[in-house]
Amino acid sequence: MEFHAFNAAYVQQLYDRYREDSESVEPAFRSFFDTNSAPLDTDRPGASFRLGDVIGAVQLAHAVRQYGHLAASLDPLGSTPLGDPALDPATHSVDAARLRRLPSDVVGGPVAERTSNAWKAIRELRSVYSNTRGYDYQHLRASEEREWLRNMAESCRFCPPNDPIDEVVLLRRLTEVEVFEQFLHRTFPGRFRFSIEGLDMLIPVLDEVIGEAAEDGLRNIVIGMAHRGRLNVLAHVLGKPYAQILAEFKDPLLTRKFPDELGWTGDVTYHMGARRALKDERAPVDVTVTLPPNPSHVEAIDPVVEGMARAAGTQVDQPGAPRFEHGKTLPILIHGDAAFPGQGVVAETLNLSRLPGYETGGTIHIITNNQLGYTTTPEDAYSTHYASDLAKGFEIPVAHANADDPEACIEVARLAYAYLSRYHKDFVIDLVGYRRFGHNESDEPGFTQPMMYAKIGEHPTVRALWADALRKRRVVKEEEARGFIRERMDELQKALETLEPQKDVSRPTVRTPPAGAARRVETAVPVETLRELNAALLELPRSFRPHPKLERVRKKRQTVLEKIDGKSIDWPTAEELAFATILADGIAIRMSGEDVERGTFSQRHAVFHDVETGEEHVPLQSFSRESAAFEIHNSPLSENAALGFELGYNIQEPGRLVVWEAQYGDFINGAQTVVDEFLVSARAKWGQTPSMVLLLPHGHEGHGPDHSSARLERFLQLAAETNLRIVNCTTAAQY
Repeated sequence: MEFHAFNAAYVQQLYDRYREDSESVEPAFRSFFDTNSAPLDTDRPGASFRLGDVIGAVQLAHAVRQYGHLAASLDPLGSTPLGDPALDPATHSVDAARLRRLPSDVVGGPVAERTSNAWKAIRELRSVYSNTRGYDYQHLRASEEREWLRNMAESCRFCPPNDPIDEVVLLRRLTEVEVFEQFLHRTFPGRFRFSIEGLDMLIPVLDEVIGEAAEDGLRNIVIGMAHRGRLNVLAHVLGKPYAQILAEFKDPLLTRKFPDELGWTGDVTYHMGARRALKDERAPVDVTVTLPPNPSHVEAIDPVVEGMARAAGTQVDQPGAPRFEHGKTLPILIHGDAAFPGQGVVAETLNLSRLPGYETGGTIHIITNNQLGYTTTPEDAYSTHYASDLAKGFEIPVAHANADDPEACIEVARLAYAYLSRYHKDFVIDLVGYRRFGHNESDEPGFTQPMMYAKIGEHPTVRALWADALRKRRVVKEEEARGFIRERMDELQKALETLEPQKDVSRPTVRTPPAGAARRVETAVPVETLRELNAALLELPRSFRPHPKLERVRKKRQTVLEKIDGKSIDWPTAEELAFATILADGIAIRMSGEDVERGTFSQRHAVFHDVETGEEHVPLQSFSRESAAFEIHNSPLSENAALGFELGYNIQEPGRLVVWEAQYGDFINGAQTVVDEFLVSARAKWGQTPSMVLLLPHGHEGHGPDHSSARLERFLQLAAETNLRIVNCTTAAQY
């Protein structure tokens, strides 16, 4: 029998009493002690423990697990950790001497198995939770997840030597990252590149996560990020050739010289995207890694990436509801430390993570925490202690890591992916570093943060620190480490000297439909086909009981196509028949928006509910001629992230019909960033051709302009070349 913590101390006291006078304890315990030794056996005859010491040890261990991250050395620049009184043994009325007299099992967990007393176990816990990494997961409600995270962290399952790191390969990788930035800085002084320096470990962390995902059999990885470090990610994760990046720096106007009829503007290098097929002999399938382009609204890309991941993992080639497969796709979102808590679209996107129709099987979030937002300090940027604290409200575990400790960063990356793989939930890595230069490379940060940048100016890079550590471990020699730098510099210099900008700059292929193509497409459907579809859509499962009021509407629908006079078909009927013909043609449909299943005005009823059982029936998922999947989802009360998600879904799978509905005119205002920065300009900036449909109200029925009109005139102003097709239906037949 095993006893732990308070119970163990209580039983120990009973045992002490039993030894003095066996009759002083109850018969059940007397019988137990007659055949068993002390519950807390220290191999010292007569050993006895105060209940208060055991309680103090247990409380201290719990405090280290819960608050240890507050004492972790997370800042490479050496700021003093906040700490917490609960981490002081004196708070719990214990000290080193008392803890040494207690066995390690009062602390519990994996550390107890490899230590001989409570003092050593507490010290081990501090090395796990208060080192150059800190784990923050006690806010999770699922006890199984907390226990799993505790066991993984405290057993050092992902630490060397349990899970070795190729130290020399890591040094080479950090050399690539650093030399690339230094070469651009030297060759193109003053040009904006939003350097990764100070957070160089972002690239090895991505390597680790992508490598684990590839070995796990994932087929699609989608990365969303803002400017900071984007060029390095493009070069070293997406494999964008150095020559192409250098050519875009050398003559940025070359990226914008396209035929006038395309209305091409191009975009800056640190907004551009890329796609790469990874072939790894360890991976069971080829992996496609995509970095979609993004605008200067830095977090606006978050829901777009989630929508792309959802589309990539969804099968729609069969009738009925689509099938989303966990373990096929992985979104990775790279956030800024000021943007993560500061921009509302982040919270909107986090809220999508566990919703039906939106969840993607978990996202790895990496906060590139350089402790500044342009020139704004954390005190002015967010009301929480950590930039990552927003995630705690969504019960997402957080691991903080000092970006100057490569091993700590790799460990948390491994833990993050293992958690996601096991539970299909999000994980946040708070990668704490610094920014070697200003917000951009022509900015002078000393104007606003003179003390911080005095430290940064004297601080060695993570590559230098790692090279020195390996030299001390006698893994590499100093000359060998310097040789890695020369190799990378020579490669970049050669790429620069052999540039052929006209060839090296890539140009997107944009298909331009011929003028008037839409007018020439035949969309009419024979009335017999419509009658057949209408009858099939009105069929209900046996014993299904719809609401009585809806039954009257359905009966009226049975004869609606008997006489075609232009007035008998209402808008909901026209919409359902239009969707049915598209599904019959083998084109999948996804529709979303606030309250779209019923329709805000009770006009649609795409989903019926049995009045007695609550069972749902979706006619467009079960009619006889359907040959592709149909889905419709009530979105959360969001426009910005919701529309961004649907846009991403559409970009990933343009062959599917994606429809987002704004019930009221002013609903589109909340998503204006997505409209302006993606929908209407993606073609001109990035060569994308979104094909999604917005259903927007237009009219004045007396409820005021915000309810009635989505301001069609504004969309007419946004129209240019072939970026939009604006349709104002005046009859149900046109719909």
